[in-house]
Amino acid sequence: MLVAIDGSGDFQTIQEAIDQVPADNAETVTIRIRNGVYKEKIHIDKPFIHLVGEDAEKTVITYDDYAKKIHADGSEYGTFRSYSLYVGGDNFTAERLTIANAAGSGSIAGQALAAYVDADRAVFRQCRLLGHQDTLFTGPLPPSPMKPGSFVGPGENKERRLVRQYYEACYIEGDVDFIFGSATAVFQDCEIFAKRRVSPEDKAASPMQVHGWLTAPSTPEEAEYGYVFQGCRLTSDAPRHSYYFGRPWRNDAKAAFIDCWVGEHIRPEGWDNWNKPESEQTTSFCEFGNRGPGAPAEQRVVWAKQLSAEQAALYSPAQVLAGSDGWNPLQR
Repeated sequence: MLVAIDGSGDFQTIQEAIDQVPADNAETVTIRIRNGVYKEKIHIDKPFIHLVGEDAEKTVITYDDYAKKIHADGSEYGTFRSYSLYVGGDNFTAERLTIANAAGSGSIAGQALAAYVDADRAVFRQCRLLGHQDTLFTGPLPPSPMKPGSFVGPGENKERRLVRQYYEACYIEGDVDFIFGSATAVFQDCEIFAKRRVSPEDKAASPMQVHGWLTAPSTPEEAEYGYVFQGCRLTSDAPRHSYYFGRPWRNDAKAAFIDCWVGEHIRPEGWDNWNKPESEQTTSFCEFGNRGPGAPAEQRVVWAKQLSAEQAALYSPAQVLAGSDGWNPLQR
């Protein structure tokens, strides 16, 4: 199927094309999308959908819902209804797309998801994910919310499975916890851009010492791996020492940065416990082979790990994502 906003394809909106796919679809359906700005809130709950953009910078999916937005009944949208793209069907692939949430700064809008990906064997290649707070949610949700009612959204009642996701050569930007969730996910050769946060009062650069956290994993206790960043570039326009690698959304959080280039925005201590000192005994935050001005590990928190070469070898994408079915997204 071909989607073109100018009417030259089979459909003018992406959702129209998705709606033509049978609910019990069992083979790959490729939907090609011509350049254009598609202001759509897209919902995909069917398996084997493959979205292919014409050009990653010119094929844009965008919407502007946000957590603090108010429904007609006076209730807030909340984090998990704010997405621009929701993916709940397994074996999903996206290529050469920009997926953005245009709601703006979290200090005004609150959380605003660009992509909510609650699917197993999901792949994003050469995509751009743009937002501020909570740009990319890698579902599923944790077993229960800390604040009652805060999980309202399309995945609230879904089975809490161990799912795997692969992001290759993608550009992901945001500020607070902008990659978060429970999936086992590999980020291969991606650029992770930490944005300078601004003051809502004067729109000038914020004087805050901490501008944000790259990740907030909620890895299930039984999952062997959480987030693995391999060969990525960690870049920023924020001040020196203003970002952490991550903090634990749940206490068994796991994240590894391996052979990455690390900018000077990363704080010397590297990791934050989110005011949960007990998590220091259960998290698995680790590094190996990083380089760049933010890479020196002498001042890292004592509860984070520096891997040996032998340990780092166990974090290959093929091993991290294999699961029980031997899935390897590097084999195309």
